[in-house]
Amino acid sequence: MTAVALACFTIAGLCGTYRLLAGPSLADRVVALDVVLISLMGAVTVDAARRDDATYLVALVVLAIVGFTATVAASRFIEHENPLEGAKS
Repeated sequence: MTAVALACFTIAGLCGTYRLLAGPSLADRVVALDVVLISLMGAVTVDAARRDDATYLVALVVLAIVGFTATVAASRFIEHENPLEGAKS
């Protein structure tokens, strides 16, 4: 069962990597980076559960905090980059 989960996380990570490289806008790339990060975190979590080892769980918490902070910072940057873009009617 863990092999199936790891395969799914790998496929999701590859799809996110493709979108990260080919994304037409900065917002697409930010979301793709978030998908890659979450896929990596899920794969590490499944591997830790399979090995019954909690060594990398602290690293996962740090990675989650850094990923969330980066996503919020990038979204605020995108929001303030073109403030008049949302006002077009």
